[in-house]
Amino acid sequence: MPNPTAAMLVIGDEILSGRTRDANMHHLAQELTKVGINLREVRIVSDDRDAIVSALNDLRAAHDTVITSGGIGPTHDDITADCVAAAFGVHVDVRDDAAALLQAHYDSRGMEFNDARKRMARIPDGATLIENPVSIAPGFTIGNVHVMAGVPSVFQAMVASVIPTLTGGAPILSQTLRVDRGEGDIAGPLGRIAEEFPDLSIGSYPFQQNGAYGSNIVVRGSDGVQVDHAMARLAELFTA
Repeated sequence: MPNPTAAMLVIGDEILSGRTRDANMHHLAQELTKVGINLREVRIVSDDRDAIVSALNDLRAAHDTVITSGGIGPTHDDITADCVAAAFGVHVDVRDDAAALLQAHYDSRGMEFNDARKRMARIPDGATLIENPVSIAPGFTIGNVHVMAGVPSVFQAMVASVIPTLTGGAPILSQTLRVDRGEGDIAGPLGRIAEEFPDLSIGSYPFQQNGAYGSNIVVRGSDGVQVDHAMARLAELFTA
């Protein structure tokens, strides 16, 4: 039985403009791999309602799990909660349990829980909260969609909260073979190996070092025996 699949939707003009470098995809891919969930697709969209709703509906229909990052803060352009509610056709408003968490957080710091901060307590009807031990403002889960903050430390904390609730598969194993030959020299036999092991992911990642060309061949899959056999075949071909 194939492993479950996941997609990530990264939301924010600051990512697309190059002002902010996304670090969350790398972290998410690593964490999903550990529990046997294949991250199959990542989309980055601007802070545009139609773009977010369209992408979210596409991804949640195509994958078992969707994780979003960005757009759940207190400013005017943080529109993710509204877009998720629109995608699911439900109402969104300040919710008492989320507001209580934030009220206590700001009270303890002698800060006003003003209207801008109340925006972070806007949760679509039917959603459950995702714990945020870093800055308190919660994410939320609705259907197969998990909505998280874009700040890496907060995103990572939310991922840690959600991962145990997901249904995974067999952990993905990975082995790498360095080959000191150019891709043009290995492409033919590498393609035949890939055909021989259709259940594995076999990738070639070229490099240039001290004027010489080479490739790192990476074999990934959930069947350890197949991975070992594929690596043995590659070693026969390219290290003899």
